[in-house]
Amino acid sequence: MRTIFIIVRKEFTQILRDKFMRTAIIMVPIVQMMVLVYAATFEMKNSKIWFVDHDRSQESMALIEKFNGSRFFEIKGYSISVREAEKSLLTGTSDIVCVIPENFGKNITLKNRTAVQLLLNSINGSMAELTLAYSRGIIHSFSAEILLKEIPVLSTGRGIDIRTRHWYNPELDYKIFMAPGILVILVTAIGWLLTGMNLIKEKERGTIEQLNVTPIRRYQFIAGKMLPFLFIGLFDLAFGLIIARILFRLPIEGSPLTLFTFAALYLVAALGIGLFVSTFSHTQQQMLFVSFFLLIIFILMSGLFTSADNMPEWGQKINIINPMSYFIRVIRMILLKGSGFKDIAGEFLSMSVFALCTNALAIWSYRKRT
Repeated sequence: MRTIFIIVRKEFTQILRDKFMRTAIIMVPIVQMMVLVYAATFEMKNSKIWFVDHDRSQESMALIEKFNGSRFFEIKGYSISVREAEKSLLTGTSDIVCVIPENFGKNITLKNRTAVQLLLNSINGSMAELTLAYSRGIIHSFSAEILLKEIPVLSTGRGIDIRTRHWYNPELDYKIFMAPGILVILVTAIGWLLTGMNLIKEKERGTIEQLNVTPIRRYQFIAGKMLPFLFIGLFDLAFGLIIARILFRLPIEGSPLTLFTFAALYLVAALGIGLFVSTFSHTQQQMLFVSFFLLIIFILMSGLFTSADNMPEWGQKINIINPMSYFIRVIRMILLKGSGFKDIAGEFLSMSVFALCTNALAIWSYRKRT
């Protein structure tokens, strides 16, 4: 233990002397939480809509006003030509075109069936689905208002009263959903990359050769390299939580002790990967290239943006070896649901196996390649 403590003290001394690392430890959490949480969102606001009104009746104007009153849509233009509206889609002036047919108001008055055509820019499939869903909702609401005027039984208050209640995120605030995932990326990037860069610097400076001729054992060397960044990762997690709490009012329903215990175990696994990559890399460029390659795969398959359950079956099987997916799931469960240790026992066991395997690989690789 004394040997590991000496190595840890040396590492902290080097970190405090390194201006880049000092800046990264403080500034990265601030920038990531203030920028990425706002940027990484699938919320749809101010979707650009163009109207082609062939009817020009009181009813068609009421439907257009219904869209205008929604915070999800911004009216970009009107025309009587569908071709002109299609040009607005091609040029990006609009995202959706609503074509109101002739006799729209007359058919509504006579209680006949009528239709409204929607043309969407579907290059971004997810946004197109959201835009279509919001548009349908407004049209259905408009239709329901017409029915309420025609059917006095419903207008008197009788019928089914539907009320919706959302658990864990009542306001459906996307920032509350994204902030925990961004925290996982934060601690992963800080721990993984800085740990690997620290070991590579030892190689580039030649000081690692001096360490290799000392009686320091391999596990002592790996533990000494890991522990400082484990503490730094936990510090950045706490710092990021404070920022998220202040900026986004992120709820902390569960136990912080449970969260930081799992985070420490996750960092041991992630730092083990960073050390493993750095043991066979000879330059910082090599280490960063391999690390970013793995990080991109981990992030995209982690369930950060969309549920991992939506991936194909083969992707879900591969995702079993993605430690980031476990931590993103656990941090959302603890912070938003208030889950306890019993609820994350399976993830805790899996992460323990990850930590053991990655650090065993780091120790083995250090012995073979240095």
